[in-house]
Amino acid sequence: MKSLRLLAFTAVVIILDQITKWIIHTRMELYQSIPVLGDFFRLTYVENTGMVFGIQAGNSGFFTVFAAIASLAILLYFFRMKGEHFIARFAMAIILGGAIGNLWDRITRRSVVDFLDVEFFDINIPAFQFLFLDFPGYSLNRWPVFNVADIALTVGMILLFFFVLFERRESHESEEIEVGEVIR
Repeated sequence: MKSLRLLAFTAVVIILDQITKWIIHTRMELYQSIPVLGDFFRLTYVENTGMVFGIQAGNSGFFTVFAAIASLAILLYFFRMKGEHFIARFAMAIILGGAIGNLWDRITRRSVVDFLDVEFFDINIPAFQFLFLDFPGYSLNRWPVFNVADIALTVGMILLFFFVLFERRESHESEEIEVGEVIR
């Protein structure tokens, strides 16, 4: 029963994601940009046929199959986590919602609708050589355009990362206490 309640978060992410994408798709022209908070935050309608951040590697059919397999794996793992803490299961539920939201776009549109366009900070890494390897430079002047599903995926991964990080620390501390009690 608790799993079904947590899947409500998955449904909320999917519904919110699809409604916002539908509004953007039906009310904006492709590549149109509307300033909301000046140049800092804009609504910019783009369609992404590649991976996260628009990285193009292969064809969109590959990403659709990969997203379907990943969504199924997340769902199966979610149901195997019955004894885990709420935060871990909540994180998996919203990750699943984000994965399904973007998968739905790939199936119905063959691309993912992105529209949240934010200026966070510029990243400039000059080209350099380390040992005998040449590393190309990298420059990012504006954050890649994203959507509600991407937010859910990112927040879920951050929650999962911190849960694993602090859960291990708590586990080691409790093991030390138990070992200390046995020694006494």
